[in-house]
Amino acid sequence: MLTGPTRLAVWGDPIAHSRSPRLHSAAYGVLGLDWEYDRRQVDDARFDVEIEGLDAAWRGLSLTMPLKHVAAARAATLDDDARLTGAVNTYLLTDGGPHGFNTDVGGLARALDEVGVRRPARVRVLGAGATATSAVVSAVRAGAGEVEVRARRPEAAAALAALGPLLGAHVRVSAIDEPDPVTVDATIAALPGGTDLGAMAGVLASTSGPLVDVVYGGWPTPLARAWDRAGVAAHDGLRMLLHQALLQVRVFVGADPTVPLAREAEVLAAMRTALMGD
Repeated sequence: MLTGPTRLAVWGDPIAHSRSPRLHSAAYGVLGLDWEYDRRQVDDARFDVEIEGLDAAWRGLSLTMPLKHVAAARAATLDDDARLTGAVNTYLLTDGGPHGFNTDVGGLARALDEVGVRRPARVRVLGAGATATSAVVSAVRAGAGEVEVRARRPEAAAALAALGPLLGAHVRVSAIDEPDPVTVDATIAALPGGTDLGAMAGVLASTSGPLVDVVYGGWPTPLARAWDRAGVAAHDGLRMLLHQALLQVRVFVGADPTVPLAREAEVLAAMRTALMGD
């Protein structure tokens, strides 16, 4: 019989920068749970081997890049957002196999609301990866009927365009430097940290409402500086990180990201302080 604390961790590559241990430890402290949450460097080539090596002490995993697609493929079940996006950032580990969830969608939707992006008609998404896919879904959930996806390689974003009919929205894909962008109510950036779009960043900023960048390290990013020069608000990814982590805690504690925690307001406040300070 196994003894000792329940174990959880965040996996990805790179992973040393992750703030998830700080967030989750704050939550479980409020809830009085003797759970250990750490980090482990795992790439997609090692993912299956690492999963097979987990014992019954393990309750769940937070999964970041580059693992979101391979985690979806390996999951025994997927929640609706994971199935829609083909991306998983959360595993609940059970005897029946890992159950996959995508809390990025809900976390980003909550972040948009927190910075005042409510019922936008049109949203721009920059990027074509797993987080950009979640951003498209979040934008539509926030109320957008149109989503303009701009990618450095538009062919890589074909799956994002296919989301349109499933979501009941129009999703258009174009090159990131295509001229004459339409005016949008907000821009969600899901590009690697430090991406510099040069003069195009200023063009995009001048035709947009607030920027919500999923990046939170190395702030302000070149994009954020472009928005600042245009006199438009730019927000880092800490709110998204906070809210997707809260939904992960719901999964790890109660197996359902839609069911609030006991003492959730206290949990969220403790997590926010751990992440952002007082």
